[in-house]
Amino acid sequence: MDIENFIYCLEAVPDAEQVETTDVVGILEHMALTQEISSIYKACDTIEGLEESLNFLLYEDHHFQDYEIIYLVLPGEANSILINGYYYSIEEIAELFEGQMKGKVVHFANRKILDLTDDECQYFLDVTGARAISGYGFHSESLSSAYTLDRLFFSLFYENDDLREVVEQMFQKQYKLCKLLDFRLYY
Repeated sequence: MDIENFIYCLEAVPDAEQVETTDVVGILEHMALTQEISSIYKACDTIEGLEESLNFLLYEDHHFQDYEIIYLVLPGEANSILINGYYYSIEEIAELFEGQMKGKVVHFANRKILDLTDDECQYFLDVTGARAISGYGFHSESLSSAYTLDRLFFSLFYENDDLREVVEQMFQKQYKLCKLLDFRLYY
C-alpha cells in the first residue's frame, strides 16, 4: 500500500476571485508528478479568506490528519504577514491556528522573512500545537525558495521525519542556497 504525502498550501494573491495559475501552483503540480507529494492549494486575498481556508481544512477536509506540512506563501516581515495591505503578527496567526496544528510543520516560503525571538517561536508552537515552524531569514523578489529549497525540504521531510537530519541533509545538498536564503527551523 502506498503512503501518500500531503501538503496544504495557502498563498496570498491580489485577487482570489481571479483564476490564475501562479508559479507555486505549477511547482506543486510538478511535485505531485515527480515526488509523489500531493497538495491542496488555496488562494486568499484577505485575512478572512485565510481564516476561511483554514476552517475548510480543519472542518471540511477529511484528509486533514494526512497533511503534515502547512505551506504558507505569504509576504511579510520578520514576525508578521502582509495580506491586502494589512500586517498581522505571528501571534495573531498563531491564534488563528489555535490548537489545530498538532504535530504539523508550518513552513513559510521566502516571500516573507522568518525571524522570531525565542518567545515568539515558543508562543507560536504552544498555541498552535505545531511540531515546528520553518522558513527563511532572507527575502528576495528574484530568488524564490519554492523552486529549489522548499521542494527539497518537503521531499527530505517525507523521507525522514527527524527534522534535525532533514536540515543537515538540506545543507549537504544545497549548502550555498541554504546559507544565501538563511533557512531556519524552530521547534
